[in-house]
Amino acid sequence: MITEPAFAGVRRAFDENFAAGDEVGAAVCVYHRGRPVVDLWDGHADAERTDPWRPDTLAVLASPTKALVTGALLHLAERGVVDLDAPIARYWPEFAAHGKDRVTARMVLAQRSGVVCLDHDPITPEHLRAHTPIARALAAARPEWEPDTAFAYHAATYGHLVSEIIRRRTGRTVGEYFAREIAAPLGLDCHIGLPDPGAAHLAAMLESRAEQLMDGAAPGDENPLLVALGDKSSLTYRASVGTMALPDALDPSVEDPSYGGLASAQSLARYFASFLGPVGGFRLVGPATVARIRRVHSQGTCLITRLPAAWGLGMQVADSPVFPAAAGLGGAFGFDGANGVFTFADPDHELAFAYVRNAGSATVGRISDRARRLVEAVYASAGADTGDHDREVRPR
Repeated sequence: MITEPAFAGVRRAFDENFAAGDEVGAAVCVYHRGRPVVDLWDGHADAERTDPWRPDTLAVLASPTKALVTGALLHLAERGVVDLDAPIARYWPEFAAHGKDRVTARMVLAQRSGVVCLDHDPITPEHLRAHTPIARALAAARPEWEPDTAFAYHAATYGHLVSEIIRRRTGRTVGEYFAREIAAPLGLDCHIGLPDPGAAHLAAMLESRAEQLMDGAAPGDENPLLVALGDKSSLTYRASVGTMALPDALDPSVEDPSYGGLASAQSLARYFASFLGPVGGFRLVGPATVARIRRVHSQGTCLITRLPAAWGLGMQVADSPVFPAAAGLGGAFGFDGANGVFTFADPDHELAFAYVRNAGSATVGRISDRARRLVEAVYASAGADTGDHDREVRPR
């Protein structure tokens, strides 16, 4: 384990999460100025608390899977293989149906395409395995608003839209492209579709209070997201529950590019560090692309979550309850997951951060208390770092 002296506050925050009884198993990793300064793990990977969490334990990313998908598309765009401002139909002619002929990849990245519902042909495990049925359903979909005139989180469709664009340009799905072109050169244990689940140490993900609420366990009457999920005719319901006919646990070998990514905290932080500069000689994208990622492309009340949101280019940015500037994230970009996973990169502070866990989040529509405690400790530590990089390495 690693805790550099300047980042001792992150260790304390991590320990506090366990002391409060809020964690089963978790890991946090922080890169500062291109090198790991925090790498911690504790607890258990299983509900019975018999299987200790390990440095290579893989957790389900849920929504932050989309951060991997975004990186793959931007990597291709930098190489000139995909034009973000060209109609997607240039690469995928069938997609032009029903008024989608002007939809661009940039609109998808900014959550502005309008292609958010597949309730006419919901995603099933069989469709995920075959890929092409989901592409056909997307081509047959109608935008829920005039493209580029509004925004809403493309919760279920985002990964599949990007994957099909990549497949049309490279012959590979997004999981295959990410594995060969990004994970391999970076040495990541990060996957969109795990090749050999039997060889990996997987965390058993426990259903969180937030996930129970979003599944309709207690709709309530105050949170607008939960209220909308209780109405099967709402865009919120149609774009989430109505678009997916999936079991609680999918085969980890199957690509689910919207929700099914798997990663260790070490690898997820290393991935985000590669946005900021070379890591092991590999940099994912250049400074101009990073500047575009963190520029606000969409902001306001999301039409689907019914909550405040701010989106850059394929990433969440400040300011919103799930990605709050007040926690220090004013210049950062990244992703928050309903299962409690939180990850970001901050060019101004030269930080990359990943927090993965298996007990889920108790909150809906805002960053979890545990993630926020860690994020605030990271920024306090980075501000106090004098450049002394002697490591404190201790067993736990």
